[in-house]
Amino acid sequence: MTALPERRVSTGERINVNEKPGRLQAELEQRGIRLTRQRRVVLQVIETAQRHLDAATILRRAKKLDPGVHRVTVYRTIDLLKRHGLIDELDLLHLRGDGHYYESHGPRDHIHIACLRCGKVREFESRLFEELKEEIERELGIKITITRTEIGGYCKSCRQ
Repeated sequence: MTALPERRVSTGERINVNEKPGRLQAELEQRGIRLTRQRRVVLQVIETAQRHLDAATILRRAKKLDPGVHRVTVYRTIDLLKRHGLIDELDLLHLRGDGHYYESHGPRDHIHIACLRCGKVREFESRLFEELKEEIERELGIKITITRTEIGGYCKSCRQ
């Protein structure tokens, strides 16, 4: 496994867009979960997304790849991935309404930073954040399995 850099910042909305697709499918197969053709399409859409997607967008993109994908398949697959800790559900500070957005996990947790004016979302990943989580685990005696950290502010363009 390659060592991760001290920190990474997304250039677009997602930090892990260059990661190799197929990880979600491999994880589910390892756990003995049956993967239908439609479920594989949903996984492909989630893994190749360059932005955070809501369920309706996942369905729309999946239907372009396979018109046989049904809404219930999308929701059941999202639920399955959440239960297995393979994706996160976000609200992105409700900047885009009350919808929920989904993303697959990268090699380590990251922070979502959103501009409160233009709505641009970026991701920030840092060894320092990992150290903070380790300190919390030690101090509170908890094993952290999920983090959701969102920061709101004003980007450089919106401050000018």
